[in-house]
Amino acid sequence: MSTLIVVEKSPQILIESAASQIVKLSRDAIASRGSFSIALAGGSTPRALDELLACEPYASNIDWNNTHVFFGDERAVAPDDELANFKMAQDSLLSKIAIPAENIHRMEAEREDLESAARDYEAVLKTHWPLDLILLGMGDDGHTASLFPHSPVLNESTLLCAATPVATLKPYLRRLTLTFPAINATRNIWIIVTGESKAARLQTVFEGARDIESTPVAGVEPQNGELIWMLDEAAAALLNQETE
Repeated sequence: MSTLIVVEKSPQILIESAASQIVKLSRDAIASRGSFSIALAGGSTPRALDELLACEPYASNIDWNNTHVFFGDERAVAPDDELANFKMAQDSLLSKIAIPAENIHRMEAEREDLESAARDYEAVLKTHWPLDLILLGMGDDGHTASLFPHSPVLNESTLLCAATPVATLKPYLRRLTLTFPAINATRNIWIIVTGESKAARLQTVFEGARDIESTPVAGVEPQNGELIWMLDEAAAALLNQETE
């Protein structure tokens, strides 16, 4: 496993760097394997990254015909609901680029039977396995994707996608999420964290005892790929220089 910590001065510089690296990763993947697969994240910083990828010079430098888009998690709402990660991605990126509809693989979290929806999503995932890149964030409570503290899904060892209990923070909904077996098998894992509200939790992740139950993001450990923590200075403020 390879782990790298990148600290940029501001969120804007951070997402510009990430966008440039996504272009390079996509080119390398398509040259090597014929396609590029990426799992998107929800949240304000991922939205800004999506919006940037929809603009030049990034949009025209990605071969969208050979790019497949997945999602790290989704709330149990309709795809056009304002709470849906899919809607955010559709509004900020997917509707603005020339990507074939069949290359967009959303989680059908509006289905009544979420366990069945998880099984179906796992089957789709396996057609592009392992993924080339997954984008993750970290909540103030240390969750990532929809892997929340003390959730039974944290102990999943075989399923790639799972239905969660009702979330422990607003909005109080069930969700679909990629699991640690799925995340940790990905070739490139990026955890993008910005803002001073995340600084204390990041310090716990890097300098405290590893405790997946209370800080789920600590369970991100690539099997053979690369993990990059992408931080702005505010989020990294409490990390010591040796950690950085």
